[in-house]
Amino acid sequence: MRARGVFRGGEAGTASVELVAVLPLLVFAFLAAAQLAAVGHAAWSAALAARAGARAEVVGGDPRRAGRLALPPLLRDGAEVRADGGVSVRVAVPRLLPLLPRLELTAGASLDGSGQG
Repeated sequence: MRARGVFRGGEAGTASVELVAVLPLLVFAFLAAAQLAAVGHAAWSAALAARAGARAEVVGGDPRRAGRLALPPLLRDGAEVRADGGVSVRVAVPRLLPLLPRLELTAGASLDGSGQG
């Protein structure tokens, strides 16, 4: 039965309680997926930059400059580009949470004179 303004069913507000209980898990899942996307983007960008540096090395350009310029601005500042018998690019993965450990990825490329790598 129902008295004035009082529910006796016992289920009023359970959806709100369930949402509050699940919300931290949803936020964590979103941040984990976004961090994985950032790792993938950094790996892809480092590989492209290494390839650009290797192409520049083959045609007589500056492989370090070409590799650095091929990186997105977010990854460019802390990047390390080496050219010694091929080009390697090391980038730091952006962290979404400051509590995560620092992660660096390295990609390398070299081209023989035929343009195949």
